[in-house]
Amino acid sequence: MNHLVNTLNWIKKDYVSHPFRFTIEFIAWLITIGCSVVMAMTVPNPPLFELYIVWIFGCILYTWAAWTRGSFGMLANYVALTLIDSVGLYRIIITG
Repeated sequence: MNHLVNTLNWIKKDYVSHPFRFTIEFIAWLITIGCSVVMAMTVPNPPLFELYIVWIFGCILYTWAAWTRGSFGMLANYVALTLIDSVGLYRIIITG
């Protein structure tokens, strides 16, 4: 139970110290959860074009948040995901 209280206190502290970044990260989180739900509900034919656009936007939000947080691991992860998924989006566009 102590871990839960500590986690909730950390979330509150993060929100109080950086409310804009917290909000951006929360929106990015909602985007990724939303994309995952849509993907799961529409398999085997998910709307990849639309999902890529929304997912890439969420990754860009996370990239900014990681930069401002000073988190190299998160920054590297979301830059890589943005680039990888941008290639996927490009391939969808050029193949029609």
